Amino acid sequence: MAKLKSKYVCQECGYVTPKWMGKCPGCNEWNTLVEEVYEKNKEKLKIKRNYSIDKSKKLVDVKIEEEERVSTAVNELNRVLGGGLVKGSLILVGGDPGIGKSTLLIQVANNIATTGLKVLYVSGEESAKQIKIRSDRLKINSENVYILAETNIDIIENSIEELSPDILVIDSIQTVHNPELTSAPGSVSQVREITSKLMKTAKHREMATFIVGHVTKQGSIAGPRVLEHMVDTVLYFEGERHHTYRILRAVKNRFGSTNEIGIFEMRDIGLVEVENASEMLLSGRPLNASGTVVVPGIEGTRPMLIEIQALVSPTAFGMPRRVTTGIDYNRVVLMMAVLEKKLGLQTQNMDAYINITGGLQIKEPAVDLGIICAITSSFRDKELDAETVVMGEVGLTGELRTISMIEKRLQEAAKLGFKTAVIPKSNLKGIDTKNLDLDVKGVSNIQKAIDCVLGG
Repeated sequence: MAKLKSKYVCQECGYVTPKWMGKCPGCNEWNTLVEEVYEKNKEKLKIKRNYSIDKSKKLVDVKIEEEERVSTAVNELNRVLGGGLVKGSLILVGGDPGIGKSTLLIQVANNIATTGLKVLYVSGEESAKQIKIRSDRLKINSENVYILAETNIDIIENSIEELSPDILVIDSIQTVHNPELTSAPGSVSQVREITSKLMKTAKHREMATFIVGHVTKQGSIAGPRVLEHMVDTVLYFEGERHHTYRILRAVKNRFGSTNEIGIFEMRDIGLVEVENASEMLLSGRPLNASGTVVVPGIEGTRPMLIEIQALVSPTAFGMPRRVTTGIDYNRVVLMMAVLEKKLGLQTQNMDAYINITGGLQIKEPAVDLGIICAITSSFRDKELDAETVVMGEVGLTGELRTISMIEKRLQEAAKLGFKTAVIPKSNLKGIDTKNLDLDVKGVSNIQKAIDCVLGG
């Protein structure tokens, strides 16, 4: 007779211990160990294993072919994936509740199904009628989209066996459970076991699989980190629920770049691609206001014009506040220290608020000069020219360093009607400014840059 045993599993990192502890030794988190009951047979099972042994080969003798991809008919998603879906790939999609994950995937399922491929959409959160109501609103009517409202992995695998779909969507992984495990759906053991089964099925059948994952309060995908290690691609759907724009970002991709992003707009007919991201990000920009500057940024291979806003005002407290949105806090503090040391701006008694409009998260150092100009403009209450863009990495001595892809940045600025660009002097070498309808000025330090844009 089977003997019942219990173990305690950390819901953050998957650490297993036979007894309960308040603090997990694996991730040092408190109160994350949950008891799980399992059966342990007294008799050891004898399993006959037949291994197929492959001989080692020389690396130069291994022949490869370019992986076959399936277009999703959504250019923004294809860009993030690296050109389309790779057969047999496992894709994890995370994001806040209500951000549009299910909407995006049901639209992608319909687009792929119109090409003749079978798509199985498995939902553990909605009934078939609820999905039908949403699909009617989105005008989804392909006959090759199959719906299954189920949470049992055994039934899901039987449906896959009968239907043999080309694409599988699981919404969401936290609702699917294995009846052989006694732990609750969404626990570490269940998520790890379900993902492992789906991965084997996807690789064996060469079936591209989307998995929707819930996120925690900290914004990371719920469950153990091993979940992100098992899949081929991890996509995050970002944005504010009360704003219409959404950003799809790849944080892991075995078949493409992790620097690309896709931009969508949420409408009543579903998610719509944003073709001109720069125009969208600059919509509503104030033209005669201090503390605002436009910087040509690069996300992957895509140039985008980004608006940086700064507000500097006297503090009412003993300790001035530094608040940043969309940019690294420490980078802003660093730029303010350079301003105080090299330009003499006395900001130690001033509150500073820095914002990247459009909900973007910018990490590249080319926006340093934009931060410098925006803070200086707000401090002096003097507006910059509305037709001027700035870009450049700022060093601790106030010098401007070379940045990458300068020609793409300048072309994007010229396309949107800007007339002047302030760039690092070292970037002037090797670029052809004659073909650009743009006055390009090269400067070597932040003092000269401020003189160009604010007149000293």
